[in-house]
Amino acid sequence: MLTQQIHGELRKVFFGQDHVVNQVLAALLAGGHVLLEGKPGLGKTHLVLALAHSFGGDFGRIQFTPDLMPTDVTGFTLFDMKSQTFQMRRGPVFTNLLLADEINRAPAKTQASLLEVMQEQQVTIDGESIKLEAPFMTLATQNPIEQEGTYPLPEAQLDRFLMKVVIDYPDQVSEEHVVGQVTSVASGQGLNAKTVDQVCAQSDIIEAQRECAAIRAVPEVVRYAVNICRATREAQGISLGAGTRGAISLVQVAKAYALMSNRDFVTPDDIKSAALPVLRHRVQLAPELAISGQNIDDAVTNIVNSVEAPRI
Repeated sequence: MLTQQIHGELRKVFFGQDHVVNQVLAALLAGGHVLLEGKPGLGKTHLVLALAHSFGGDFGRIQFTPDLMPTDVTGFTLFDMKSQTFQMRRGPVFTNLLLADEINRAPAKTQASLLEVMQEQQVTIDGESIKLEAPFMTLATQNPIEQEGTYPLPEAQLDRFLMKVVIDYPDQVSEEHVVGQVTSVASGQGLNAKTVDQVCAQSDIIEAQRECAAIRAVPEVVRYAVNICRATREAQGISLGAGTRGAISLVQVAKAYALMSNRDFVTPDDIKSAALPVLRHRVQLAPELAISGQNIDDAVTNIVNSVEAPRI
């Protein structure tokens, strides 16, 4: 299985976070984008770079800062004095895997420059629309600490991300292994993402995405996904529930999980597995629930458990 081969390569440089790798691979199969959240030094950039190497894809990185302009993301046209013509300078979004590092450090107008790219997979520069080459995936990172001077992503843009993947600290054995490997080479270059072998081509990823879309989801399973999203809108203590795109995303990610399990159909358990990373950034707690100490993951888990799963 293609995803198992990629997962095996990523394990060479990214330890103790198998669930994170599975979620990112599911998003890749579903053709969606990922918001990665984790404290500094947990390998977010490392993971994206290694993933690009695993299928021979181009890698682009944008370090978001308060002074970053939209044209720094998408590109611009520049008048060439020598040829007396306007020349297009393509931005870093013209790639296969785009790492938008610390996306919440840029102002709204720069964050919004990614909306068309993520939704339409095209860029418009001076009125000319240019399609991006497939596969294309944006992985944006944000730091849950040091919120001073940041610009929280608006709900409209958060909804464009298929999943929000939270990277936590690895277990002690994995952390000891990482420290030992990194410090075994001069300048701390022991775990280099460039050592990941290429196991497939970009065309293989595109074909896998077609196979993922063809996975069967019976009406009962689709109804289950819709019922979960509708429950988030009606639950007490929730100020904002998931919209229709949330239900669509649930089914898309569930199809990816089914494909990764070598099945050609979606089960209710696939929907349950997809619920937390798909919904945690689409649901907001009301102040009274947030004050009680409950976090968004607890609330989503409780809602999912309250919705009856179909027996198929």
